[in-house]
Amino acid sequence: MENIGQFFPLILIFVVAYFFMIRPQIKRQKDEKKFASELKKGDRIITKSGLHGKIVELNDKDFSCVIETMAGRLKFDRSAISLEMSKKLTAPEKK
Repeated sequence: MENIGQFFPLILIFVVAYFFMIRPQIKRQKDEKKFASELKKGDRIITKSGLHGKIVELNDKDFSCVIETMAGRLKFDRSAISLEMSKKLTAPEKK
């Protein structure tokens, strides 16, 4: 019984790390995967590198998309599209 008491702080550290670090990361990954799979033509997006554009073509074979920008059309992997920045772009403005 005394041996369990010695490991209690270590177990507590692992539980805290799971709920504050690991679990939110898993949730974020699920949200990003869902966001990438729900993209459709005409969506206005921002890539993780900061490029603004509109989706004109989606390719399910290699999980890519073609984005129309002011510079022309560019092909990107869907994972390069930023979930947070694209949400800010499509969010309604508050007055």
